[in-house]
Amino acid sequence: MRITFYGVRGSTASPGPDTIKYGGNTSCVYVELESGKHLILDAGTGIRKLGQVLALKKDDPIYILLSHGHWDHIQGYPFFVPIYQPDRRIRVMTPDPLGHGQLCSLFEQMDGSSFPIAANDLLSDGECINENVVDYLKKEQVQVERKELNHPGGGVAHRIEEDGVSVAYVTDNELEPLGKVHTSYDEWVAFCSGVDVLIHDAQYTEADMPHKHGWGHSLMSQVRQLAIDAEVGSLVMFHHDPDRSDVQLDEIQRENDSFFKGKSSPARSYCAWEGCELRVTRQSTGPLIQNN
Repeated sequence: MRITFYGVRGSTASPGPDTIKYGGNTSCVYVELESGKHLILDAGTGIRKLGQVLALKKDDPIYILLSHGHWDHIQGYPFFVPIYQPDRRIRVMTPDPLGHGQLCSLFEQMDGSSFPIAANDLLSDGECINENVVDYLKKEQVQVERKELNHPGGGVAHRIEEDGVSVAYVTDNELEPLGKVHTSYDEWVAFCSGVDVLIHDAQYTEADMPHKHGWGHSLMSQVRQLAIDAEVGSLVMFHHDPDRSDVQLDEIQRENDSFFKGKSSPARSYCAWEGCELRVTRQSTGPLIQNN
């Protein structure tokens, strides 16, 4: 399993001199399975560059797993080259955990007014799968579990497994929500338990509270504790605040290194950056995670 980060920001893209190192594109993570399947977690602005890569593999189907339909997770889709390739097979998994037939926000934004090309005019073979998503992916030889996010408007987390290795993608999630709790902390520990790579929203620090409590994002300190309690292999902090500079993220990385020093889990921690690539394989002694 190969995991590559193409967009790591939350809320809105933040290009500029203060975000060169970690990047300013919004959420998009590419997971290439050993079977050759192409999975894309969210379609923020980072998906544009990923599309240039996948356009060269025009005979391969693409599976997009949306966490939710907020703008920063869908706005790159109209610039995703494969949607303009004739008959390119693209399947979008909508984020409705209860299978209510939710309309696909990726296609809705391409209505001819917000973007000059309407979804109905695309040449690709695109389709939204909005019911029985887990069963559909299983038939496609992709093993996925989903869990409901604590986030305004709802959404889902994904846990992907293949040949004994696993990654959990939990973005836009409040571990201690102010309002209704869709998934409790203990349920998150169970969902993430033993995962080789945990990618989790860590947009806020204690300095952001209490003003931003209830906005649907987690504190870095809460995410660190989840990584310990769930005994994950590696933690990747994700969905960086658009105002968080490279200098500040470097300091947060140092705090992570100090916090986890001497602890058995996680073995590694990262603040996600664009271009970060993790190669996860199952070895006789456990998973091997290489940071390329």
